Amino acid sequence: MKVFLMYPDRDFEPVQKSSPEQRLVPRQKLPGSEPALIQDLELNTLLNAMALKDEFLFEVAKQAILSSLDSQEIIRYRQAILKDCLKHPDIIREIYRIPIQSAENKHNHWMGIFSTNPSGVLSGAREMLEMFVGLLKTLKKLADDHAGEFESQGFRRFFAMIQQELDDEYFAVVERHLKQLKFNSGVLLSAELGAGNEGANYVLRKPNFNNQSWIKRIFASKSPMYSYTLDPRDDGGARVLGDLRDRGLNSVANAVAQSADHIDSFLNALQSELAFYMGCINLSEGLAQLGEPIAFPEVAPAGKRRHSFTGLYDVCLALTMKQKVVGNDVNANDKSLVIITGANQGGKSTFLRSIGLAQLMMQCGMFVPAKSFHANVCASLFTHYKQEEDATMTSGKFDEELNRMSSIVDNLSPNSMVLFNESFAATNEREGSEIARQIVSALLEKRVKVFFVTHQYEFAHSFYDKKMAHAIYLRAERRDDGTRTFKLIEGEPLQTSYGKDLYDRIFG
Repeated sequence: MKVFLMYPDRDFEPVQKSSPEQRLVPRQKLPGSEPALIQDLELNTLLNAMALKDEFLFEVAKQAILSSLDSQEIIRYRQAILKDCLKHPDIIREIYRIPIQSAENKHNHWMGIFSTNPSGVLSGAREMLEMFVGLLKTLKKLADDHAGEFESQGFRRFFAMIQQELDDEYFAVVERHLKQLKFNSGVLLSAELGAGNEGANYVLRKPNFNNQSWIKRIFASKSPMYSYTLDPRDDGGARVLGDLRDRGLNSVANAVAQSADHIDSFLNALQSELAFYMGCINLSEGLAQLGEPIAFPEVAPAGKRRHSFTGLYDVCLALTMKQKVVGNDVNANDKSLVIITGANQGGKSTFLRSIGLAQLMMQCGMFVPAKSFHANVCASLFTHYKQEEDATMTSGKFDEELNRMSSIVDNLSPNSMVLFNESFAATNEREGSEIARQIVSALLEKRVKVFFVTHQYEFAHSFYDKKMAHAIYLRAERRDDGTRTFKLIEGEPLQTSYGKDLYDRIFG
């Protein structure tokens, strides 16, 4: 059985247990830009809101968000499944509790499937299967009761698979076999004499009179046989008899253990794939409590330049402040370069962060924090933010900025996106502006989309003067009295960032 709730044709395996610490670690390699994205976009705030202190949900959400999809079809596939989840959160939680219950049962009641002894393996596997049967019956009932309420292709296929493979006949057969595997009447084996009169070809046989009534069993003719009864104090004989029993049970024990492992793998996959949607449900409910909107984005192919939205806000800022925050409306369709300038503390960095977060959320199949959102997928996302002085640096800040830029360039491909925040400001404005201009020009030539927050007037105006059709210029709005609205408006870059406003505010 396959879950197929994250991909239409393959499994999603986000995390596994490491040893000996038994911490959750990613199964798939995360992009090299992961540390910068987490730091610059404050991604842990988003992940914590999705996880609600659940380490497993945190790691699954992290893996899903940072492993961006580049396929419109798979993004829409997940969107449809997530819409079903948001419509029926209680049903999703009931389904999610099934693999959780399985894990708790295995933890609280150790089962001998990991024994080296065939009898122990068989006993443990049988106990696991008995536990799984009860959980699968619960899953089957949920499918029977609610399948018709779901609309997405993923859930319709999932419920159809459950109803087809876990029918009444399946449960009847499994329960009959589990009853037989207890061997309440003992074990019947056959064997042959091998070389040196050693036993060979041990085979487990079905019990005699299995389908006969007790009257027929009493009066039925019996084949001649030889019997031997062990003395209760014969420890050596008991060990030999136990060894003979294990030889006969070995193949059956392996088969039952494989069956238990198959169901266990299915439940683990169900937990992993539903964990992503559980995180999305948690986040949507948290944002609903703040009165913040969410929207399912329209997804354009990577080769197009689409970026338009209404009410886009920084979801991490809203979660941190625990209140509604200002959103922005921008139409940057057919634009490859967005330069953001304007007043200090006017919302430029917040806006840039909202761009990066929305892109990551869109490309993992999530909703985005906006009233509406339309963007093209990007091959990869990178951030290049100004960093504070670090005593561990082996070179100056400017050299460190260039080294990070070099690392980004080494991993860039066409149709990627780079977010710059006050980059190349560690030197004088003329030199920093010229370096920024050359880097941005090279990126645009390679079809890389660029968002650039800057105070460098010379850099910003050098592009503005060219009247480039594929560039748009945004400015942090400032009223005449110095009030910041935290809105971004289209406008020509200004020479001042109104630092005097901050001076007056701080020093009166």
